[in-house]
Amino acid sequence: MTDNTDRVMIFIDGSNLYHSLKNYFRRADIDIGKFGRKLLEKRRLVRIYYYNARVGRKEEPERYKDQQAFFNGINATPYTELRLGRLVYINWPSAPPYEKGVDIQLATDMITHSFKNNYDVAILVAGDNDYVGALQAVKDNGRNTEVALFGKESTSLQLREVADRVITVNARFIKGCWK
Repeated sequence: MTDNTDRVMIFIDGSNLYHSLKNYFRRADIDIGKFGRKLLEKRRLVRIYYYNARVGRKEEPERYKDQQAFFNGINATPYTELRLGRLVYINWPSAPPYEKGVDIQLATDMITHSFKNNYDVAILVAGDNDYVGALQAVKDNGRNTEVALFGKESTSLQLREVADRVITVNARFIKGCWK
């Protein structure tokens, strides 16, 4: 059971958040600070970590420009840190790029901060099975885990089962979190 003296760290898989927002709400112009405050409820924020991969400037100049503006907004949000992996372009533009290092960086940070006793509750904003082991490791280290998920059909059942608490992100939840 958590209470409002709990120290919370929020770990956001940026690509998952972006695609979930586009899928469910047909928009992605979220204010990370407002979204973080909503996830926190009345608990104390330690830090928000936002993980993503930088779009290639020469491969996708328009998308790069939009992403930089979004990243600037994240960097301007108090107590928020942008953590970047990389996008790998092979056979571009016939094949889409893929992320490298993002999931493992998020999982490593979540586990490392749990062992350093930097938080009481980890809130993970992601929807895939890749994080099940990391959440279990955090729980095994005596921390509480929560996962913020969009809808049931496209999110990991294993993630739902391993988390101490599931936060359902729907239209009512996200109201007031847009830019």
